[in-house]
Amino acid sequence: MERGRLPDPDPARLHGLLEERTADLQRVKAEYDNYRKRVHRDRLAVGEAAVANVLRTLLPVLDAVDRACAHETMTPGLRDIADALRTQLGSLGVEAFGEEGDPFDPECHDALTHHVSPDTDRPICTKILRTGYRHGARLLRPATVEVTGPRPPTEDPFGPDRGELRSGATADGDRPSLTCAGRDHRRR
Repeated sequence: MERGRLPDPDPARLHGLLEERTADLQRVKAEYDNYRKRVHRDRLAVGEAAVANVLRTLLPVLDAVDRACAHETMTPGLRDIADALRTQLGSLGVEAFGEEGDPFDPECHDALTHHVSPDTDRPICTKILRTGYRHGARLLRPATVEVTGPRPPTEDPFGPDRGELRSGATADGDRPSLTCAGRDHRRR
């Protein structure tokens, strides 16, 4: 048999082989296109994560500058440093958030204290202890806040299926006991 020649020159068989090879080539091309898209998407994600990590490391510097501006006499040099830092971080897409009066959102706020007030129907940020920052949709740091809101609902600490927690005097009347799921735990 000569190299490059088919043993059977049947046109129907040749057409079938051509279609099979064409389908194989199309499948390989689609796999390669998907691979390229996935690599591009992964590179973007790694780049965004690296930028977020660098920005996250600069937040303590921004906090220190903010504290210095709040507690020191504002000199022209300090003002220039603060303005330049805020401008550059803003140009990179860093946004500060956390204002008094914002509704409390546990996705982007860390609550340190909760003050109960019958005047509110939902939790509100009443004091911003540390500003939060975002970079686009990515949370760099949650805002640390004090929250004022209604009394949280009370729940059974053991859950409805683990028995009930009861407090009271013992049968002999001397020491209170805690009974949980049928067990007696005496306080000593």
